[in-house]
Amino acid sequence: MDNQIVEHVLFDQLEGRTNGPDTELRWDGQGWIGTDWNKLWFKSEGFFERGRMSDGIHELLYDRPIPLLRYFDWQAGLRYDGDSGPPRYWGALGVQGLAPEFFDFEATLYARGAGHFAARVVGSYDILITNRLIAQPEAEMNFYTKADPARAVGTGFSELDAGLRLRYEISRKFAPYLGFAYTGAFGETANFTRNAGGLAVDPRFVFGTRVWY
Repeated sequence: MDNQIVEHVLFDQLEGRTNGPDTELRWDGQGWIGTDWNKLWFKSEGFFERGRMSDGIHELLYDRPIPLLRYFDWQAGLRYDGDSGPPRYWGALGVQGLAPEFFDFEATLYARGAGHFAARVVGSYDILITNRLIAQPEAEMNFYTKADPARAVGTGFSELDAGLRLRYEISRKFAPYLGFAYTGAFGETANFTRNAGGLAVDPRFVFGTRVWY
């Protein structure tokens, strides 16, 4: 049974975000194919607004369980920053799994040439109000050791994407939701964002669908 090949795809966020004057589209999805012990993992996220894609991060990873951590896997592979800005390629090494109290958690380190390093931490938790009505708080934080002005990225703690979504599972594989999202840029990244005409602090109402198969 350990050698049976299975697959799974999840779009945890497939949504519109609006602050009134502006509406943007956001996606955050991942999927894998493989056996219980060896998987090929795909991840993709980004924004689309006014015909322009931004913050596009796409990863291709090898995934394997960590023997002493029952609900965690280690992952290694490549990250590609691909959107309307200059492309960047990174090596990736991280962990992903289910922490105590059923808290979804992932932490990944990235490296590329000229001494550029980055880190991303993502966490979420499902609060069951009923068997079908579920509240999901989530947060993603990004850190960089060197500035990259061409991609509007500064050093240190640069970005936070957090939110609270209330979804109703019409079926386990299809759940529309409403919620609130907060996107914040900090330090040098905030300065780059303002200079480009963007908002360093951007709270928005969100509406979308969570789907998986």
